[in-house]
Amino acid sequence: MDRLVNPVRPYAWGSVTAIPELLGTAPTGEPQAELWMGAHPGAPSRVARADGSAPPLTDAIAADPEGELGAATVRRFGPQLPFLLKLLAAASPLSLQVHPDRAQAAAGHAAEEAQGIPLDAPHRNYKDAGHKPELLCALTPFEGLCGFRAPLHTAELLAALDVDSLKPYADLLHAHPESDALREVLTAVLGADRAAMADTVGETAAAAERLAAQDGPYRAAYAACASLAEHYPGDPGVVAALLLNHVRLQPGEALYLGAGVPHAYLGGLGVEIMANSDNVLRCGLTPKHVDIPELLRVVRFESSAPAVLRPEADPGGEEVYDAPVDEFRLSRYVLAPSAGGTALPSGAPQILLCTAGSAVLRAADGAELPLARGESAFVRADEHVELAGDGTVFRATVGV
Repeated sequence: MDRLVNPVRPYAWGSVTAIPELLGTAPTGEPQAELWMGAHPGAPSRVARADGSAPPLTDAIAADPEGELGAATVRRFGPQLPFLLKLLAAASPLSLQVHPDRAQAAAGHAAEEAQGIPLDAPHRNYKDAGHKPELLCALTPFEGLCGFRAPLHTAELLAALDVDSLKPYADLLHAHPESDALREVLTAVLGADRAAMADTVGETAAAAERLAAQDGPYRAAYAACASLAEHYPGDPGVVAALLLNHVRLQPGEALYLGAGVPHAYLGGLGVEIMANSDNVLRCGLTPKHVDIPELLRVVRFESSAPAVLRPEADPGGEEVYDAPVDEFRLSRYVLAPSAGGTALPSGAPQILLCTAGSAVLRAADGAELPLARGESAFVRADEHVELAGDGTVFRATVGV
């Protein structure tokens, strides 16, 4: 078991204070959007060894894949950690986006490789051949958009705004079957003349701000729309976002996002886990490339209520966030000193992150590794470890 030294990603949408506050460090004055814990080749964690060395986790895995990951993980996913754990701190909205499924990612990556598109090209869609399911668990109240709202409800929401240029979209949502209606409206919004859409966004934002001050079933969605327009004036994604469910998570609640589901995180601090992939197709709320034809091929045009997850406790005290994915499994332990130690399962790699209080890891040989709030550790597959303390610890490992 080794303490992790983790890189911070300074994306512009990040909070200046949330991650430093959790880590107990002074803010730098710059956004700290994500703290990465894992072996992503773009920014791997380092493992702080007892001899004073701190090699990248990627190097440690490459030197001994089966010892670090376990034979079963290597057989399933190859000699690489299949998940990435993060602290995510959003002070402003992230892009409206969607992720491909396995087959779409493999085909898209192969096609772009055959075309010779550089991996760092702005218009590159598929950086790798993997899918990117993800799960976010809120540490503070967390706001987001997730999945299409039922078309007739969205038509009602649009009609109340009373913006002339939105009325054709409301008519389409009434007139066609669900999948066709959602596809036609999203296609029309993203393909509209940018100048005309900028006017629509301005009128929509003004109407949304007015309605957000009144009671009603879509009050939170209107408030989110007005806020998005402040951050991304004139962006078609502001109107596209009105097609999606607005969701608020309370601390301890989680949201699972599978392939083809459009979503955007709007604000809050959370623990996020995902398959170790970079494949993102953007719908809007971003200055980055938006590939409309490819996006429309990947999006699943079906309405769904956000599936808010709450952890299910097993007899050993592990509270599991159940998600239908092989690459990762996220759980948490709410520790109490009176409970003594809990033996953690072995045989697969795991990352342990303390988000409240403190914890200690005890190895079979008696060695101990304390974890303060914000600290994390990597436990090799072949290690037997006991967890104790007085606080909350998230456990990330491979799916069963």
